[in-house]
Amino acid sequence: MRHLTRKHTFGRPTGHRVAMLRNMITSLLEYERIVTTLAKAKEARRFADRMITLGKKGTLAQRRRALSFIRSKGVTHKLFTTLAERYKERNGGYTRIFKLGSRMGDAAPMAVLELVDRDPAAAPKKRKKRVPAAEQQPAQQAAAAQ
Repeated sequence: MRHLTRKHTFGRPTGHRVAMLRNMITSLLEYERIVTTLAKAKEARRFADRMITLGKKGTLAQRRRALSFIRSKGVTHKLFTTLAERYKERNGGYTRIFKLGSRMGDAAPMAVLELVDRDPAAAPKKRKKRVPAAEQQPAQQAAAAQ
């Protein structure tokens, strides 16, 4: 019998798998949308729904439970304020999965995991790439010469 086989192991040790899921949930709650494999999206959806349910309860104990899983205090604050307010009338089903097709390298099925009722304009912008100082100096000298 296949008892207690609900979780996917992804061929990883427990510590690596838990760290991966914590990072995925933190990114999902911060950006409200992530692209990953279908299997990882299905597993991460379970934890994301639990975190949003904790946010809706809003007690100190629930905040501490969320902080023990989520990697960022800012994301936890967003969970207990913005997301809790957004989903206060919804009784579950806070995430959706869109299938994207196969990944080029290994043909793994890819998917988008996103929060329902998300505002695309409210998601934080991606940071610009940092230009090394060695590349900045010639451009600054050329601008100063003109």
